[in-house]
Amino acid sequence: MRIVAGSAKGVRLAPVPAGVRPLSDRAREGLFSSLGAEVGGARVLDLFAGTGAMGIEALSRGAEHAVFVDRSHEALAAVHDNLERARVAEYATAVTSKALPFVTAGPGEGGPFHLVFVDPPYEDAPDELDELLRGLGEDWLDPRGWTVVLTRGNKSSTPVIPIHWSAARELRYGDSHLHLYRP
Repeated sequence: MRIVAGSAKGVRLAPVPAGVRPLSDRAREGLFSSLGAEVGGARVLDLFAGTGAMGIEALSRGAEHAVFVDRSHEALAAVHDNLERARVAEYATAVTSKALPFVTAGPGEGGPFHLVFVDPPYEDAPDELDELLRGLGEDWLDPRGWTVVLTRGNKSSTPVIPIHWSAARELRYGDSHLHLYRP
């Protein structure tokens, strides 16, 4: 895996920790092409961060700051390693936590966010994902504009989306479906 574009273009990322399913380089490239100018200056929240590739790609493309959240110490170690490799560590915060308790605790450092990546394991309980998305309310999302990118598998259930979210776009890459939501 590599960073696709920006200041860290071509940087090879650390080996993927066991149990982590990273989004392919091709899918990240397509997603960030769709996001375009939204990334520059954005404050980013990367939930279920895994290797951190999504948030690091955003930082490489000019995002202001990124917060990485993952429950796995091994995944967070990979995130820290990858932030150093990409030379963007000074623009990032990494938190060891499950995503749902992190969100339900209320926004802390880094918010409100312009860009939120939600890439849970495809087999995660749908009720927890529904609750997580509900929790990303007004305090988490920048009122001037935001995009939530939700990644699901081909056979994964579609969660209940908050009523004030609008489906803006869907991208498909292999077994990954990326859903973009905006106000």
